[in-house]
Amino acid sequence: MAEKVITENEEKKSVSFVEQIVKDDLAAGKNGGRVQTRFPPEPNGYLHIGHAKAIAIDFGMAKKYGGICNLRFDDTNPVKEDTEYIENIEQDIKWLGYEWANVYYASDYFQELWDFAVWLIKQGRAYVDEQSAEVIAQQKGTTTSPGTNSPYRDRPVEENLRLFEFMNSGKCEPGTLVLRAKIDMAHPNMLFRDPLIYRVLNIPHVKTGDKWNAYPMYDFTHGQSDYLEGVTHSLCTLEFVEHRPLYDLFVEWMREWIADCGKDAESDSKLSILNSQLSTYTGPRQTEFNKLNLNYTLMSKRNLLALVNEKMVSGWDDPRMPTICGFRRRGYSPESIVKFIDKIGYTKLDALNDMALLESVVRDDLNSRAIRVSAVLDPVKVVITNYPEDQVELLTAINNPENEADGTHTVEFGREIWIERNDFQEVAEKKFMRLAPGKEVRLKNAYIIKCNEEHPCDKDSEGRVTTIYCTYDSETRSGMPGADRKIKGKTLHWVSCKHAVEAEVRLYERLWKVENPRDDMAAIREEQNCDAVTAMKQIINPDSLHVLSATSTSTPTLLQSILCSTKQ
Repeated sequence: MAEKVITENEEKKSVSFVEQIVKDDLAAGKNGGRVQTRFPPEPNGYLHIGHAKAIAIDFGMAKKYGGICNLRFDDTNPVKEDTEYIENIEQDIKWLGYEWANVYYASDYFQELWDFAVWLIKQGRAYVDEQSAEVIAQQKGTTTSPGTNSPYRDRPVEENLRLFEFMNSGKCEPGTLVLRAKIDMAHPNMLFRDPLIYRVLNIPHVKTGDKWNAYPMYDFTHGQSDYLEGVTHSLCTLEFVEHRPLYDLFVEWMREWIADCGKDAESDSKLSILNSQLSTYTGPRQTEFNKLNLNYTLMSKRNLLALVNEKMVSGWDDPRMPTICGFRRRGYSPESIVKFIDKIGYTKLDALNDMALLESVVRDDLNSRAIRVSAVLDPVKVVITNYPEDQVELLTAINNPENEADGTHTVEFGREIWIERNDFQEVAEKKFMRLAPGKEVRLKNAYIIKCNEEHPCDKDSEGRVTTIYCTYDSETRSGMPGADRKIKGKTLHWVSCKHAVEAEVRLYERLWKVENPRDDMAAIREEQNCDAVTAMKQIINPDSLHVLSATSTSTPTLLQSILCSTKQ
């Protein structure tokens, strides 16, 4: 086993209830003192920030306690899966800073799952039902009344085996036959009322081709895949709490199957190896934690796919999307996302987290690492009338005031500069501390300038300011003794008219107008009896994207590198 990488200081920190479970299991010597986790995404969409929370705990626990975490794609539904999603899931995990030990697929275990299902039939614990889905659902009963046994519940074993083979023949119509586990139709947990464990799809699989036409259901795949891989801690979100008893039952049945059939299997077979480990590997322990929910955010992959398909966003990586690749394009660092997840923690209570908290963590992170450049989004020209007309100065600007090691860069300064339009008022409000007639301001990394009082500006025919006139104090350049002169005005950013580079700037706001779009969507759909897309269009923010033509001090090469760094 790999050496544990936790320090004494880390040990003294408070830990989440999930981590405490891992620590307790290790202290008790369970599973030979191993920690093995897995991250099991469905390859039917791009990962969002909610998945990042699961990634952080799955990979984080394994790394902290010297274990391994595998990436396992839950590819049991070939209808929705795509290699595009697989590639992007892998990219997102790596970008967040995590590495998996192995890549597995649920389809890697289709043969074992099939053999296990056959064994259950022979044990009288599974049967083929040929009722419709609607009838089966009606027979389930309710939370206050027991279900009704299927008329096919006591089929002979031989007939069940024959029909199960027929389900995978390619000749069976989807929906006509299903395999159900025989448990208890009166069980208080509805999931125990003879759940479906196999259904017919007759669809080729990306990895297995035409070998399988009958596919296992999620509840029959998840725990068994965990067991077959040797997972010790199966970490998932709170909606799986009521699934845990069924998870544990299927795992226990699998252990019985391994004990029964593994002793006669070939010595180097998977079944024989699992049989030899029964005494040291007790199986996976499922633990549930709360989801990451954010206000003004919708995170269901089904709804995100609808946004993409309906062209309400530019794609999965649109910076307004809560996808990991969307945050990456928006300029968020992976460290900031992980810090945010660490800040909100893991509990057993669902909560709606404030998007402002995430934005605060991101600002703090970017403040410590971002290279500063200047951009003017709504420019108005300033002419410094007493500055030599053809003179150009190279001024020094600090790349990052939070990190001296990031160095400096030079910016050009001349007689004509651009400033933000809202940094000037011809008739200044009482507490306005920026540029106005007779008022002084400091230009960042440059000089103190003063707006002319007699002729402060020119205007066009509509009264819009086109040019502002100022003078500068040549003794106040940044770094000179005169730069310490106290003034009441603020420091303004600026760019040189002659050296600025035009750029397209995209300003993003929240995608939704309402704080809880999931609940608002549900209410609209119920009230209007409409589909999800119709409901979405009523609460989506039409002003979530503004595209501006801006001006930047950066050279074309630097500007390009800065913009591209937010889109990698």
